[in-house]
Amino acid sequence: MLTLAPDIEVLVRFGRALADPIRCRILLMLREAPAHPSDLANALDISRTRLSNHLACLRDCGLVVAVPVGRRTRYELADPRLGRALDDLRTAVVAVETDRTCLDAEEKDCC
Repeated sequence: MLTLAPDIEVLVRFGRALADPIRCRILLMLREAPAHPSDLANALDISRTRLSNHLACLRDCGLVVAVPVGRRTRYELADPRLGRALDDLRTAVVAVETDRTCLDAEEKDCC
């Protein structure tokens, strides 16, 4: 059963999903159009196993959904507004110091 996450939980899940560059690329690709895992793996030049782990994280975070299409599964953003949110985030001005990194940059856990 799907439920709606509270505001803070939505932001936390979105942040966790965006914490990995591959997941960011997956989300940007799905922003353009739904896709099958094999197409995503080929476009990203990663193994299907690695892609599967990232898709599982994105599903667990509630950002993508798996849609059965015949014998295959297609992935798409869970809500079209996520695409607009990604656009807004990509164009936001972020003030960073070039000699510093985010404290959580080394953290690799997910949802």
